[in-house]
Amino acid sequence: MARIAFILLCHKDPKGVVAQARRLTASGDYVSIHFDGRANPRDFELIRAALADNPSVAFAQRRWKCGWGEWSLVGATLEAVRAAVAAFPQATHFYMLSGDCMPIKSAEHAHGFLDAEDCDYIENFDFFESDWIKTGFKEERLIYRHWFNERRRKWLFYASYDLQRRFGLARKVPADIQVMIGSQWWCLRRQTVEKVLDFCASRPDVMRFFSTTWIPDETFFQTVVPHVVPRKEIRSRTLTYLIFTDYGMPVTFYNDHYDLLMGQDYLFARKISPEAIRLRERLGALWAASGVHFPISNEATGLFRFLTARGRVGRRFGQRFWEAEGSLGRANSLLLVVAKKWHVAKRLTAAIRAHTPIPAVDFVFNEHEAHLPDLGGVETTVEKRDRHRRALIRLLFQHFESHRLVLCLDPSALHLIQDLTSDKADTRILLVDSEFDDDYLRGHIARVGLAGAETAPEVIERLLPTVRADLEHEAERLRDMDFAGFHSVAPWRPCQENAAQLARFLDVPAEIALTLAKTDYLFSD
Repeated sequence: MARIAFILLCHKDPKGVVAQARRLTASGDYVSIHFDGRANPRDFELIRAALADNPSVAFAQRRWKCGWGEWSLVGATLEAVRAAVAAFPQATHFYMLSGDCMPIKSAEHAHGFLDAEDCDYIENFDFFESDWIKTGFKEERLIYRHWFNERRRKWLFYASYDLQRRFGLARKVPADIQVMIGSQWWCLRRQTVEKVLDFCASRPDVMRFFSTTWIPDETFFQTVVPHVVPRKEIRSRTLTYLIFTDYGMPVTFYNDHYDLLMGQDYLFARKISPEAIRLRERLGALWAASGVHFPISNEATGLFRFLTARGRVGRRFGQRFWEAEGSLGRANSLLLVVAKKWHVAKRLTAAIRAHTPIPAVDFVFNEHEAHLPDLGGVETTVEKRDRHRRALIRLLFQHFESHRLVLCLDPSALHLIQDLTSDKADTRILLVDSEFDDDYLRGHIARVGLAGAETAPEVIERLLPTVRADLEHEAERLRDMDFAGFHSVAPWRPCQENAAQLARFLDVPAEIALTLAKTDYLFSD
């Protein structure tokens, strides 16, 4: 059975560190602690005294003074790893943790998970080819030397960088090393850790190189592990769950996140709020539990993005360069069918194709099959269509040799709707109003990834009011924009009223509009 040596990096909350060490070792595992050299000495003495009689706890021999982005974080990790390797010969795996981490599975589950596959868990993406770094320095992290802490000595950090860049003092990456990048939270087998330590002893050139890179805790182990272990034995993922905000800060979890965290396919999570006392108590008890079944739903990240995006709804995006190439044509009429229930919109476009000469396509920016003709390749993927939206619409007008075109959009695409209605073309909107019962909302939650097959029913029930309000708000936003060519139909309105709206929207005779409004099952689910 797997026995884990947890590599615990911490710098505060001595009582929490003691509680965490006792909890983890009670399951037959081990803990090796590095307590930041900058922290209060009394806190460290409190930890040592409280854990002195625990043979499953070891301490790093050297306490590094750690700083964000510095080599000191890697140095501290290596010290704790060396202490664990020496003190715990029975340890089969070494798992990186911080003082803000808590288990979201039982020890029984974690041991079984690690026993199931003989591999290492560490993110490792190509440093230069991947998009893991979203903003800021990239190759500058490596090719220039960074001696100063960017947060505490900002002026020296950037002055040093500017001088090196001005005088061409860039350096090369060691020739036999492929630099990789990923999360610092890894879980490695014993034989892998021993190979890493041997590498450190035999390659002082690589150690010197990484010691002056910026944020090496995201590159050092991620580079060395694939260098000493076959790629087939590595899973490029972390077993610690974390979410980052748009500002690059980790999301903090609180008392009401217990069920959500349990459903994620990870063993630990960070950051758990120090104030979330109840959550910490429940997760602590969970680690000691046995016989617990964990349905995996993995909805937390999608739910976080969904809820935070609601605060940015309606944000105006600048035109892409290909969208500024010209108008869709002053003489053309673009007829936008906007509907949340896509199947309803597609029944309407099918009826329009059957009863009128107006060409009608479906959700061309959302679905691959959208009744598009052959346009020479621009239509082959949804991604390509989205990159060339105006060009695609102009091609459709040309292909159909028509001055009218019906196209379906989701009401969430407000920025695209605004962009198209600002064109010189005559752009009209038909909002297909809908009623959202609970069954539809449950299906919608599953379709957009807010919940998985194993998500607890009570979690979904708590989501229903929020999702319903969000969908209803999308329609209200469209009405509030006060578009000049705005029309709407709804299942609760009389057929004659819907027909009148369709006649004005499509500019067709009343009898044809009535035929469209009477389309079988037009509004049904």
